[in-house]
Amino acid sequence: MPEKLTDVIAELVLANRILDHEGVMDAFGHVSVRHPSDPGRYLLSRARSPAAIEAGDILEYTLDSAPVKPPKVHLYSERVIHGEIYKARSDVMAVCHHHAAAVMPFCIAGKPIMPVFHVGAAMGADAPFWDQHDEFGDTNLLVVKPEEGASLARALGRHSAVLMNRHGATVVGGSVKELVSRAIFMCQNAEYQLRALALGAATPLHPGETRLAGSISLMPGVISRTWEYWSMRLAAAGGMPPRHSAKKAAPGKRKARRR
Repeated sequence: MPEKLTDVIAELVLANRILDHEGVMDAFGHVSVRHPSDPGRYLLSRARSPAAIEAGDILEYTLDSAPVKPPKVHLYSERVIHGEIYKARSDVMAVCHHHAAAVMPFCIAGKPIMPVFHVGAAMGADAPFWDQHDEFGDTNLLVVKPEEGASLARALGRHSAVLMNRHGATVVGGSVKELVSRAIFMCQNAEYQLRALALGAATPLHPGETRLAGSISLMPGVISRTWEYWSMRLAAAGGMPPRHSAKKAAPGKRKARRR
């Protein structure tokens, strides 16, 4: 993870936009990162569509999902997903909640996603299910109460992802880039699994294959390569965030015009 807070924020902004461009998130969904110098806090955007997020949208929260500074903007109602997972998993440095079209058939049917090709192993051997109705009865399916977020975190356990019945998925990672890789590869895996099922069968990787292939998919060199690729795709589509490094002219002074 980058050491400077500004670098972490820039990476988080880019992660939002990449995950949107690669079809993991759309108008909805959110991704966060644990604060680089305070593990008792995390960073998450204000309530905004991922493709539009900029550095100025990123806010700081306690693990109780309370904003550190009084907000003047709308916040994601499901931010407790992030806070409760960070509380439960000290190894987790980034969290993404999404409703990708690739995973929704499995969430609706209650059928497991299993690693069926080599980079799909980045999701781990399996992803458990969490049904909000089991513990909380009829709800609007949004995870907005701390006890709901804590229940989801328990279902996640030590896994890398959890499927939410009739809702979506939540994925975790040891870094923002690892999280992005895992979320995208898991969606690709779900697509291939569904296509294979249309042909009659889909068989998972052997346990040893999942372990070995999964470790390769998350090697730093592989993660850097995929991050570069997805960033270039985003740039080619014109979706890169605006730069914030340019210094503004001092009050009362104007830059000389070029003639």
